[in-house]
Amino acid sequence: MAHDPDGRLLAGRARHEDAAVLRVPPGKALVQSVDVLAPLVNDPARFGAIAAANALSDIYAMGGEPWCALNIAFFPTSGLDLEILRAMSQGGADMLREAGALLVGGHTVDDAEIRFGFAVTGLVDADAIAVNDALCPGDILLLTKPLGVGVLATAVKAKWEGWEEGEEELWRWCSRLNRGGARLIRDLRLRAATDVTGFGLGGHVLEMARASGVSVRIALDSLPLLPRVTDYAKNGLVPAASHANRAYCRPWTHARAPADDILETLLFDAQSSGGLVLAVPADKLGRAEEGLAALGEACWRIGDVAPLQGEAFLLVE
Repeated sequence: MAHDPDGRLLAGRARHEDAAVLRVPPGKALVQSVDVLAPLVNDPARFGAIAAANALSDIYAMGGEPWCALNIAFFPTSGLDLEILRAMSQGGADMLREAGALLVGGHTVDDAEIRFGFAVTGLVDADAIAVNDALCPGDILLLTKPLGVGVLATAVKAKWEGWEEGEEELWRWCSRLNRGGARLIRDLRLRAATDVTGFGLGGHVLEMARASGVSVRIALDSLPLLPRVTDYAKNGLVPAASHANRAYCRPWTHARAPADDILETLLFDAQSSGGLVLAVPADKLGRAEEGLAALGEACWRIGDVAPLQGEAFLLVE
């Protein structure tokens, strides 16, 4: 039976239905997303929880609140103990409960590789949505989690020196829900935000800049980084997806001076369950930083928004 304290579930898996039916509060709009991850930590329950937090981030990035979710699991049933799948599922369910979302069903595929994720439905006020195409010159960009998840996960999988501490850092940050940033979006009526996942910080802010017709300036020396990731990156522990991100974004990226190669690589590092980038008008910046601090959320100023400069949508400084 789904944990349903407010009676939102009208029909579902408890009675062996093929689909779930839920109440939607009047006046709310739906925000929906789906995301699936490969394992990035060794503990299956922690991985399940991180996969759930990652899927929930797209809802939070638009200012939404999670309402329900469907689980998606690819698992080699003939090669691994089913207890691993049960632990992943329990970890994911616990994270959804922390977020206030009901787990109302799912689908499992017998596959050679483990992949785990969720399709999430959230609720949002239709007049208070944060989107990609609403950046304005003068906006200050705040980031709510440090970078380097892709590099650190690569080191953990390779059991490189310090990997045990690295796994704890991944758990600390990747299992942290982005609901504080979503609350700020609603409270301050912020118009533009994104979450930082597979395209890396550089890729996601470039998407916003191109959609908005502006240039985004990122100060490399302001980027918050997870412990050891600079050293790991220098040793080549950079996932292929991060290199691909950097190569794809190169035509629209301009460095004002010769950029630090490692820092620019980390700018495009592929993240899982990364933080939010919040575009904050200058006159709301103090309230935004104070609001995040009051919610127990970290934040770093990483850049700002400028009028478009030719085809240079992303300016690296």
